[in-house]
This record gives sequence, structure tokens and C-alpha cells, in this order.
Amino acid sequence: MEKQISNFLEFIKEDKKLSENTLQSYRRDIVQFEDYLEENKVNYQKVTEEDMKQYFSHLQQIGKKTSTISRNIASIRSFYQFLVRNKKVKKDPTDKIQSPKVEKKAPSVLTSSEIELLLEQPKNIDLKGIRDKAMLEFAYATGMRVTEIISLNIEDVNLKDGLVSCKTGSKQRNIPLGSLSLKALADYIENSRPILIKDEKVTALFVNTNGKRLTRQGFWKIVKYYKEQAHITKEITPHVLRHSFATHLLQNGADLKSIQTMLGHSDISSTQVYMQFQDESIKNIYKHAHPRA
Repeated sequence: MEKQISNFLEFIKEDKKLSENTLQSYRRDIVQFEDYLEENKVNYQKVTEEDMKQYFSHLQQIGKKTSTISRNIASIRSFYQFLVRNKKVKKDPTDKIQSPKVEKKAPSVLTSSEIELLLEQPKNIDLKGIRDKAMLEFAYATGMRVTEIISLNIEDVNLKDGLVSCKTGSKQRNIPLGSLSLKALADYIENSRPILIKDEKVTALFVNTNGKRLTRQGFWKIVKYYKEQAHITKEITPHVLRHSFATHLLQNGADLKSIQTMLGHSDISSTQVYMQFQDESIKNIYKHAHPRA
């Protein structure tokens, strides 16, 4: 089974052009399943639908979330479909397994006032402050995922046209930058980044104080630091800035399709989760504007 797992991961890496994080999720799910089969002395080629039901029941019993179980089903199903195509097994045992319904939770978002407060915290009086100001403004202005932001290279930004080019696998999208983000970014690129980088061969847009590409953990720590400086009680992660970007656009009249494009969602249902905030905004407008409200 180990060899087949390796072949499968290699296949989806090349065929689907998945990110490293997604590949690791597939690996974890399938290796965990492999361990379960070994413990229960079940041959992966002879797994039945009943075996699959027992495995997912086992995941429930050990306290796995519905979303985690749903992801496990998807990972194992992809693995068995690969095995069927390559004639390593005759039948996909997950074929009739239904994924549990995952309730879409309301994303955590900041108010416009909280965003203002957070973005006011970095002071452009030193190299780090200039960089942090540019990063936070950029994250809120583009709604990009952390992995996308830290993967950017200097040539991906067009200051003249006010655009950033975001490449995820084989897909690419161009996202506009607002005037405040552009100003902070230009300041960073001109006055901070050239001094922070120790090697001119470094292509990363955002770098740490050692001149190397910023990491996810580094980005998260920066957000956490300024959240505490702003005395905001809500939990703030880089992803909350992405949620806030989408919510504020929708509340101010942007259409769902445009937001979907900017966020890079392949399915508009992922973007529709923000509609509930628009509904709340409309209710407030109605309440204050309608004479009989």
C-alpha cells in the first residue's frame, strides 16, 4: 500500500498542480487510514463498503470534526479511484459512502473601525514598521490567502497599473490594489526591502528581518502582535483579514461574482457564505431609512 500511496501523491501533484499544504492533507488522511487497516489486519485491496463505514465511525468516536471526516472521505475516495483506474483494485469501496453535511460557519470578520485601528498600528519609522504597514494594508486590500502572499515575488506586483498577479498552480488572477495599499507597498519596495534583503538574488516580495522569504508563522506573529497593540479582543488571524475584505466589499455594493474572482474561489457557493453579512447590513439600512421600520 505504501508504494501505491506514493504513486498516488506523485500523480495528483503533477496532474492537479496542488499546493504543498493540500498534498500534505491527502498524505495525512491516507496514511492514517493505512495505519487503521494495519491495526485491524485488513488488506487495502479487499476493503469493503462496510469497512469504510466502520472507519468513519471510528473517526467520529475519537472526536474528529465533521469537516475532518468529510475531507477524509474525499481523500480516500480519490485514492481508490486512482487504484481502480490503474487496475490495482476492482471496486471503489467509498462509491456509495455519503459525506456528512458540513455546516458552513459564519466567518469571523472585523468591523471597518477595527480594520482602521489595526492598520494604524505599524509605524513607518523603521524598516520593520514600513514592511508591516505594507503587509497588513496589502492583505486587507487584496483578500489573498497567506500562502499566496508569502509566495509572491517582486515581479508579481505592478505598481504602475496598481495590480498584483496571483498564481496558484496553473491558475492566475489579477487583483487591484487600493491607493493606501499602493502607497504603503511603494514605500516598502523603495525604502525598506532593498535594505532588508542581504542578497540581491532574493525574489520574495515580503521578507523577514534576515532578508529571507517570510513564512506563514512569521506573518501570523506579525498580525497577532498588532492585534494586541490595537487592544482588539477578537481573535485575528491573516485569514480574518481575507474574510473582512470580502464582507466589506459585499456590504459596499460589490457583486458576488467579482468577489469570487478576486478571492480565487472555484465554486461560488464558497463566496455565498458572506451573503449573511450583506443581509444584516441591508436590515440596518432598512431600519434606519424606512419610515415604518
